[in-house]
Amino acid sequence: SAIAAGAMQIASGGSRVVLCGGVESVSLAQNEHMNHHRERDPAVEASYPLYYLSMIETAERVAEKYGVTRERQDRFALQSQERAHDAQRRGRFDTEIVPIVVSQSVKDRETGATTETTHSVDRDEGVRESSYEGLAGLKPALEGGRHVTAGNASQLSDGASALVLMDAETARQENLEPLGIFRGMAVAGCAPEEMGIGPILAIPKLLGRHGLAIDDIGLWEINEAFAGQLLACTDRLEVPVDRLNVNGGGIALGHPYGMTGARLTGHILLEARRRGARLAVVSMCIGGGQGAAALFEIC
Repeated sequence: SAIAAGAMQIASGGSRVVLCGGVESVSLAQNEHMNHHRERDPAVEASYPLYYLSMIETAERVAEKYGVTRERQDRFALQSQERAHDAQRRGRFDTEIVPIVVSQSVKDRETGATTETTHSVDRDEGVRESSYEGLAGLKPALEGGRHVTAGNASQLSDGASALVLMDAETARQENLEPLGIFRGMAVAGCAPEEMGIGPILAIPKLLGRHGLAIDDIGLWEINEAFAGQLLACTDRLEVPVDRLNVNGGGIALGHPYGMTGARLTGHILLEARRRGARLAVVSMCIGGGQGAAALFEIC
């Protein structure tokens, strides 16, 4: 959304250069300090109670409705980890990461004492060596659930990402070589209780506006909130697996809500250029019942 808003600001003549991005500090919210005051609207809860399903509950419903087995979800999660591990080893993320010093609370298991430490973060911390057997052995996250586990869903992660947008004339004047051109974005709504299928609606809407088909897109980044919802989307869209999340996704790298779109965009611009792709699409589901997709032309 920040990238689309920045592009519209430039296209309307309001700005020549816009810094677009986002930040997420979910670790400061998903704890005892989380504010639940007026978290639910009584009118909405009375008229559409499914609106307030948790994201995990919606993922369980999507996997059931669209016939995505637990085995497929775990095998996809393994693929995400393996691709991300290989990409880290090859240095594929190095050019897009700026090291940052962060503070961390560490609790001593024996004494219960908490101390603050600082360390430099220069790579995504969620990537780990995995096995199908290990993933298959994990218990479902929900009591009575059958699909979502800690291994086949994205992690709660902090993060930040930013990109610079400018008009073509300014880029020429500054002698800058752009990575890509923002060609447009589409947003579509879906039922809140199956918000994970949003890309199924947003992507065809985006491609239709530009007279494109799935096969015209050289590289895809569709956010891995849950393996089940991602597979439900790709099954129906028929996105080629060898062009999708080629260096892993949210299951391995994490999904900091407020910056995922910017991170996916920055990564796909660099990776598409490396692979010689001309067009790339970034898409994701949105809690509450939406999907978004953006089209980029690689320079």
